[in-house]
Amino acid sequence: MTDANILKDKKHIHFIGIGGSGMFPLVQILHAMGFYITGSDNNPGDTIDFERNRMGINIFMGHRAENIEGADLIVHTAAIMSDNPELIAAQNSGVTLIERSILLGIVSTWFNNCICISGTHGKTTTTAMLTQMLLECGKDPSAVVGGKLPSIGGSGRLGKSDIMVCEACEFVDTFLQLSPDYAVILNIDEDHLDYFKTLDNIIKSFHKFASKATKGIIVNGDDKNAMSAVSDINTNIITFGLSSSCDYYAENIVHKGGMKCGYDLIYRGTNLGHVQLNIPGEHNILNSIAAIVCSIQVGVDIEDAIKSADIFKGAGRRFEIMGTNKGVTIADDYGHHPVEIEATLKAAKAMDFKQVWAVHQPFTYSRTYMLLDDFAKALQIADNVVLSEIMGSREKNTYNIYAEDLANKIDGCKWFKTFEEISSYVMSKAQPGDLVITLGCGDVYKCAKMMLEE
Repeated sequence: MTDANILKDKKHIHFIGIGGSGMFPLVQILHAMGFYITGSDNNPGDTIDFERNRMGINIFMGHRAENIEGADLIVHTAAIMSDNPELIAAQNSGVTLIERSILLGIVSTWFNNCICISGTHGKTTTTAMLTQMLLECGKDPSAVVGGKLPSIGGSGRLGKSDIMVCEACEFVDTFLQLSPDYAVILNIDEDHLDYFKTLDNIIKSFHKFASKATKGIIVNGDDKNAMSAVSDINTNIITFGLSSSCDYYAENIVHKGGMKCGYDLIYRGTNLGHVQLNIPGEHNILNSIAAIVCSIQVGVDIEDAIKSADIFKGAGRRFEIMGTNKGVTIADDYGHHPVEIEATLKAAKAMDFKQVWAVHQPFTYSRTYMLLDDFAKALQIADNVVLSEIMGSREKNTYNIYAEDLANKIDGCKWFKTFEEISSYVMSKAQPGDLVITLGCGDVYKCAKMMLEE
């Protein structure tokens, strides 16, 4: 177990991979606490620009041994490969070296009401929504969000209360480093099979996570896998969902066109009030119920919780409307799993657009290979599908899988090697009234920006 006092007497913290979505909130929290922060990354982007220009952080582009000079604590992500020269230098430096999830776990111990939100899908939206709701209701939470939330100016926040809202990712069991008072499980599906191998192993991991909760478990009662994960746990369990067998559930659901929907929130047969949302889709109704239930657990009045739900306009890269060009609406979404893509495209198709274009950047060779048919089925919900090359990230292509393999399973699908080619093609074909949505957790958002300027 890592020493919880690891930050004591530390002044200079260096982050290897400082632009990552898991690093950014920790950078913001520790920067707010007064630590001197430096970092390095291989990929320029919006987060790097924000950290440099808005936070004044010195960031090196590219990983080199000399980047760690002067640091008395070095943080790296699980995605950094073992042959990374900066990581090797850190290992040989004698300076304390810690993986990001372990540091996050330490931070989670600082709060008496730490709400850790897990699930294969919906974590970021629910974490961001709950953070927004608690802010609106005067609870002043700290937060670690996997995407950007405009109201907190990024994805991390240091509040003054004893409440922390923390996204809890199951990738390589990182969420087992956390110390949840309340553990939330939104859903469980097959993912990260390169690590877990089987669905049963995934469920066992979520069981370990839920077992760490000290005050309560909030779980999707309609999700068979999630309910299996919380079996035999004695902690107080609260269920939410769309069926009346759950403690909290939705009735009289109305999809109001555009980005709006609403429902009546029921608690064990009693109507608590009408919830208005400014984000679309049935999956977001479930996310919002979970967020409302969590807020109630930490002392928010039910009426205030319901009222605050409609303030949330979405997290960055979660069906984020980027703008319009030549009458074509451009949106961007982080969806990188077939279930997420299916939910997003179904929500898009329910809107008033003429045609929906899905521009997808597959992420990791293992996921693409193992879920190839599921990806093809989900993407075909769109009227038109365009693929980029697979973003390998932490992996080497030992699977011999390529974007062309996925394209061949989708009628009419096109694939291109560069975002420039994709942007040019889509904007030459899309018509006024169409929606183009980029999908993926890599850097496909850059393609959305190109299409706005095409």
